[in-house]
Amino acid sequence: MNFSKKNYSPIFRRRREGKTDYRKRKGIVIGRSDFVTAAISGRYILTQLHKASLNGDVTLCQSSSKELSALAGWNGSFKSLPAAYLTGYLLGKRSVAKGYDSACFYSGVGRFVQGSRIASLLAGANDAGLKIAVGEEILPDETRIKGEHIERFSKELQEKDPNLFRKRFSQVIASGFDPTNYHKHFEEAKSRIEKIDFSSQS
Repeated sequence: MNFSKKNYSPIFRRRREGKTDYRKRKGIVIGRSDFVTAAISGRYILTQLHKASLNGDVTLCQSSSKELSALAGWNGSFKSLPAAYLTGYLLGKRSVAKGYDSACFYSGVGRFVQGSRIASLLAGANDAGLKIAVGEEILPDETRIKGEHIERFSKELQEKDPNLFRKRFSQVIASGFDPTNYHKHFEEAKSRIEKIDFSSQS
């Protein structure tokens, strides 16, 4: 089939590569809003606050779930719903300390999923004071944010199959963490982040 140049619509390289949604980007640039991005790897969660500029996006603040161990004493999973919330909470605290109090979320070409780890991250950032427009109905339930669903599962598994329990939670158990007490550990980690003086950090 032959296509004339008149009917041909070029697809930008970054859109072909699945890296940029230009429709969403246009809204951010026109609105002149700072924006938050998030990425989840096989082990960690990374989130950043950006400002768009003619020379490329400028990273204003960032946080990673990898930091939670040193800063908050976190020994749970680094890619769970609770870890996502704490990572967003950490970003929010850092952003507010630097004078940034609002942003929008840019999901790129990805699809935003209700109750997901990304939603949990945004809930954390909001609670820390970085206001991101997001509907309450898409955020995870508070009990899931605190890891109570993991706590219930671990307790049931421990009773039914202790060997499988130790195997499934081997990494966190090795770090000295009891997965049957997830919500308490979450509250302790959040409390430690709240006590950090981010205004003194560069």
